[in-house]
Amino acid sequence: MARVKSVHRCSECGGESPKWLGRCPACDAWGTLVEELAAPSTPFLAASLAPRSRPLPIAEVDLEAWSPRPTGLGEVDRVLGGGFVPGSVTLVGGEPGIGKSTLLLQALSSMAAAGARCLLVTGEESAQQVRLRAERLGALAPTLYLAAETALPYVLSHVAELEPDVVVVDSVQTLHDPELSSAPGSVAQVRECAARLVRLAKEQGTTILLVGHVTKDGALAGPRVLEHVVDTVLSFEGERHHALRLLRAVKHRFGGTHELGLFEMGDTGLAGVPDPSGLFLADRRAGVPGSVVVPTMEGHRPLLVEIQALVAPTKLPQPRRSAQGVDGGRLSLLVAVLQQRAFVSFQERDVHASAVGGVKVVEPGADLALALALASAVSDQPLAPDLVACGEVGLGGELRQVAQTSRRLTEAARLGFRRAVVPASAEVPPGVEALRASTLREALALAGCEPRRRSEEPF
Repeated sequence: MARVKSVHRCSECGGESPKWLGRCPACDAWGTLVEELAAPSTPFLAASLAPRSRPLPIAEVDLEAWSPRPTGLGEVDRVLGGGFVPGSVTLVGGEPGIGKSTLLLQALSSMAAAGARCLLVTGEESAQQVRLRAERLGALAPTLYLAAETALPYVLSHVAELEPDVVVVDSVQTLHDPELSSAPGSVAQVRECAARLVRLAKEQGTTILLVGHVTKDGALAGPRVLEHVVDTVLSFEGERHHALRLLRAVKHRFGGTHELGLFEMGDTGLAGVPDPSGLFLADRRAGVPGSVVVPTMEGHRPLLVEIQALVAPTKLPQPRRSAQGVDGGRLSLLVAVLQQRAFVSFQERDVHASAVGGVKVVEPGADLALALALASAVSDQPLAPDLVACGEVGLGGELRQVAQTSRRLTEAARLGFRRAVVPASAEVPPGVEALRASTLREALALAGCEPRRRSEEPF
């Protein structure tokens, strides 16, 4: 009789320990080691197995079978470069309640309406709950099948019986293999169930989509090997109190990861946003101090986002620095640069900065716009409504150009912006008046938000 060996495995990183410890020696997480029972593996008999394929010259590999299958959702196809590839495995992660199940149900319905046979395996909701959502979304396609199942052997049996083109498992943390003694969602269960599904996809050419849970830090839960074995990792992001949702490809073996898909959550599900810049600026109020529009880049997609800043007096010994939608570290850095290089004082003042619309702007190209918004709030001087700003700010107060400035300003010109404060070396397309500046202090003068009092020391 084979002796069963006991190991303790970390539920965060997958590290092993021969005994229980309060702290994982691999990732330093507390209380994450869980006991697992593993039977000794049998020796691998290579001579008894025949190869399933033969080596071919790389130029003779057939690519026709790997052409993407469109999902019917334009924003999803944009991110994936055309759609889901047969035989691929995609992992979709996001915060609870952000709309992952809704997105995948809409995609399955569109593909089923186009003639694909689709199977949705739900382990977190009952079949009746999914049916009600499908009715609300208008996703009752005749070739869309539903199974409420969590046992991996039964899931594989359903796939063998239906032979679907696309399978969605919601979620991989609810699957369990009865041959393993650990609980569903443990490192061993997630790793082994994902490996079985990947093998199934490669052998039968079935497209498989896995929904994954995320931790409180926003990272995908489970062992890191889960992200390595799949072909594509999609991140579905957004704020609960905003209708905007963003779809990004963190990993994609069949294309680039530079595209961004935008959706708006409504009563009838998710709808693609064809003009995101217009959506972000629809309710903008011109003539308010502390408001600047910045043309940002999300992959290859230019977006115009309003940056707002508010500076208020405070009696606290340490003024607050609040950032929402912008990087808090960059905010503190720009406050210091404005004080030391442009002589804009923030003493005894709270500073609040925000990117409007529920989007996050963390790229260095937003430095100049954020700095102008702060200076405008301090001086109480509103900027021109047709002005945008784009550039990186260095610690010496110098301005540096950012990538794809021309594409950013072309999008700004399409929405009616005629002037742009940019670094002196930036390329500006026709139709936009360039206000070139070499330093942050020059940029403040060109934008008309210089401090009212000028001296060689901050005031």
